[in-house]
Amino acid sequence: MQELQRFFDEAWAQPAIRFAMIVVASFIIAKLGQIFGTRILLRLASRTRTDVDDLLIGQLRRPVFVTVFSIGLYLAIHSTDWHSRWIDLSVSIVHTLLVIVWLTHGMRLISITLDGLSRLANRVSWIEVRTLPLLDNVAKLVLFGGAVYCLLKAWRLDVTPWLASAGVVGIAIGFAAKDSLANLFGGIFVIMDSPYKIGDYINLDSGERGQVVKIGLRSTRLLTRDDVEITVPNAAIANAKVVNESGGPWERRRVKILVGVAYGSDVAQVKEILQRSVESVPEIVDDPEPRVRFHEMGDSALIFRVLGWIEQPELLGRAIDGLNTAVYNNLNAAKVQIPFPQRDVHLYRTDLDG
Repeated sequence: MQELQRFFDEAWAQPAIRFAMIVVASFIIAKLGQIFGTRILLRLASRTRTDVDDLLIGQLRRPVFVTVFSIGLYLAIHSTDWHSRWIDLSVSIVHTLLVIVWLTHGMRLISITLDGLSRLANRVSWIEVRTLPLLDNVAKLVLFGGAVYCLLKAWRLDVTPWLASAGVVGIAIGFAAKDSLANLFGGIFVIMDSPYKIGDYINLDSGERGQVVKIGLRSTRLLTRDDVEITVPNAAIANAKVVNESGGPWERRRVKILVGVAYGSDVAQVKEILQRSVESVPEIVDDPEPRVRFHEMGDSALIFRVLGWIEQPELLGRAIDGLNTAVYNNLNAAKVQIPFPQRDVHLYRTDLDG
């Protein structure tokens, strides 16, 4: 035992061997902690109903391992007889690695946490779905700013001059990136005011129509019915008239078409045909009940309005197609005339000779 103790003391006295022993020991401790710690936490997380904690634990495995191992590297570096410059350089590299790992996984941890909160938005009063994208973007910006600050401190860079010049640089950036800043504040206003949310169908006064697939701080992405993704700057949306087809107490939307029949047609018969036609369209729901209204007596036709409701705004095109087809076929089958505009031209002959 004394010989083993003497061998260990002699090995520990060698800086290179001492460095290797600390590195290997810290790696083993970090690995064991990762394996057994993860198993214990996962066993506790399995008792909960949500899978958010499982995902969080999965994301924390690598950062915790790197943190424990970095502590070992820090101790190993300071146990050597290296020059102070090399020690400082090695410590800065270890700190940089640690910051990058936590930044990368921190972004994912934020997304997982907010995704879990979004599932509770219907049950917890203080959580609102419309503010989650804003929280996601702000949290990631704060995390990124903190990571940059830690990197500057890790390389022993004095941040005081940086902060002192931030005002001048901010003014210059404000003039140079005024459009980007306008989009940034527009995104904040859009998220706070919430004229729409992800999944809604919206129309802009500039002509764009589509489903909102992403709300960012700089722009909003719309997916059109042609499966074309349009990126609209938030500054333009903040100053535009937005028609939210999915807004209101429910997502349903009313569909209406105008139908003209010839004068002399049986109004009751036409109403019955149109009612039967709208009820035969699969996209039209039964509640609210479809309606047919005698709208007006036009110049050359009796105008009827056919009204129905669809479950989702994206069904509008199919519903109108099916409704027009059913109305046209049923009116033709019943021999009800569908007039078209006509004009009578009267010619008068004048005696040019007087």
